Amino acid sequence: MCCPPRRVRRGAALTIVFAGVLAAGAATGSFGAPGPVDSAGAGDRPVSIEHSAPTGHHEDVAEAAAEALAEGKSATEAAERAVSRSGDRWGAVYSEGEYEAFEEALDGEYTGVGLGARRERDGRIEVSRVRAGSPAARAGIREGDRLRTVDGRDVDGRPVTEVVSLLRGDDHDAAAGTAVTVGLERDARAWSETLRRARLSTDPVTVRETAAGVTVVRVAAFTKGSGELVRAAVDRARADTGIVLDLRGNSGGLVAEAVTAASAFLDGGLVATYDVDGDQRALHAEPGADISRPLVALVDGGTMSAAELLTGALQDRGRAVVVGSRTFGKGSVQMPGRLPDGSVAELTVGHYRTPSGREVDGRGITPDLETDEDALRRAETVLSGLGAPS
Repeated sequence: MCCPPRRVRRGAALTIVFAGVLAAGAATGSFGAPGPVDSAGAGDRPVSIEHSAPTGHHEDVAEAAAEALAEGKSATEAAERAVSRSGDRWGAVYSEGEYEAFEEALDGEYTGVGLGARRERDGRIEVSRVRAGSPAARAGIREGDRLRTVDGRDVDGRPVTEVVSLLRGDDHDAAAGTAVTVGLERDARAWSETLRRARLSTDPVTVRETAAGVTVVRVAAFTKGSGELVRAAVDRARADTGIVLDLRGNSGGLVAEAVTAASAFLDGGLVATYDVDGDQRALHAEPGADISRPLVALVDGGTMSAAELLTGALQDRGRAVVVGSRTFGKGSVQMPGRLPDGSVAELTVGHYRTPSGREVDGRGITPDLETDEDALRRAETVLSGLGAPS
């Protein structure tokens, strides 16, 4: 699948698929444009970054880039070094093309082969997801296959971000129709496939009804329009059924979309607060939601960023029982800024908190009912206790 750029600094834990789009855990979430962004790996993008006011941190990085450019050196590499020295865990630098690609992903489209990847403890890279109808699916690649090489490069031990970057390609060869050759292994069989990248669309929100009569609304990521899709799904659900909001593996998205999704379950009120360089701000749901319908939120260690913001709001306000495992713990706010060579530096400027004031960054959200197995079944049991059919 479309992946984060080669030069992005990411922790080893960021091996989450973003909406089936940013397969190394590149998730984003904008608080608006222009303005701060809340990212889970690739950083959130406002609609425009040209007028984002630089902070001192941005000025330091921009100055390093400008000096390098004046000396005939790489401004992007200089900016990366400056970000690295700053200790900003979520800071990242993107080329102009890379940044545009992520903006496209937030629109629900991307260029890729339909592969998600994860790194195992022994350093091997496995296929974590294969998108139906994608070039990878047509080639017969399956979840669980070992990914050995990409265009002849051994990927064992590489960060997932780098692996999926190789899958996507450099700026000049990431277009639809370009080829990438992957070396694979399944059981005792080893083989290679040459895939043609294609324009793929995402399905950020899917809805189904279980045999027990429970409506499951799964949100893979908060891309543009996903919030309204959640609201529409809730409106269409049978009035006598409980709802499971499945946020497992959701590594974030546009925060504005998460707030819109919150408006499907909360009758107005506070969703989260956040700060930008000490300036306190708040996000509120729209009034009018039916709050009588039983609700369970499913989460896991891949629930990040904007998805954690939504989970925290539902939990703090007593609207949902949260079931699953502790969430990732990404609650910082990033601001993007344009560098002299057209690349983009995205740097941390603050953090958000749940309605009760809980910090999420580095802590995550603890479910009301912790379980690693049969989470959906447990959710159905909880809904039964809340008065929903099961």
